[in-house]
Amino acid sequence: MARLPFHRAGSALVMGVCNVSPDSFAGDGHGADHLEAIAHGNELFASGCSIVDVGGVSTRPGASPVEEEVELDRVLKVVQALSTSGRVSIDTTSREVARRAVQAGATMLNDVSGKLGDLAGELGIGYIGMHSRGTPETMQDLTDYDDVVAEVTASILSSCRRAAESGATDIYGDPGIGFAKTFSQNRVLLRATSVLAADLAREGFGLLIGVSKKGFLGEGLQGRRYPIGERSEQSLAAAVWAMANGAAILRVHDGIDTVRAAVLVGEIGTV
Repeated sequence: MARLPFHRAGSALVMGVCNVSPDSFAGDGHGADHLEAIAHGNELFASGCSIVDVGGVSTRPGASPVEEEVELDRVLKVVQALSTSGRVSIDTTSREVARRAVQAGATMLNDVSGKLGDLAGELGIGYIGMHSRGTPETMQDLTDYDDVVAEVTASILSSCRRAAESGATDIYGDPGIGFAKTFSQNRVLLRATSVLAADLAREGFGLLIGVSKKGFLGEGLQGRRYPIGERSEQSLAAAVWAMANGAAILRVHDGIDTVRAAVLVGEIGTV
């Protein structure tokens, strides 16, 4: 299976989010409208995103599970159409959905469970292993850590190693900011970006950071809470911080803004 190349926007690759679900936390889900989702995905590629991440199930806190056939119906046509324009990642924890999406043209698996590295190896595709606990319905009750950075690092390294041993191609770890983490734990993990990136790089893996529009960005230290529609500046600031501290991929809802930032950070880094 031919793989489309990774085009680097700047100091980091930008992965644009294309949610084919009705209940995306960011309010940008396309539901069952395949044509709208495909148009959005092509806009992300046109804006300079290196990858478009297609997902058919919301993983926001409290989200309910979706039947596999529903997920398949949501994502396959979108993956197939977008894979002719650029590199497509499938965001799923279902082995069957992952297999079918790869048949449709996806070349990367974005796995929020961190348990499908062996499948990525079997399919010969790229892999992103994320840290989380429980399910979307229970994860925010599972936030007890002795050392959140050490425990998250150990978990994502384990996921990445499993993928590497199974034969996966390019491999990334994701600390799962916003998943089974408190406000302060999310900030601690973002602050530790350079540490996470270095620990993964020592074993040949990259770091993905996904914080775009997430709730902890909307909780100001002064007590003000910003709604999702007022988190763009915070999202961009967090993305710049992450790429400047070693993140290899930024998963974002605001593709064009982050691409422009990535190009500038890359140019500054080469001066």
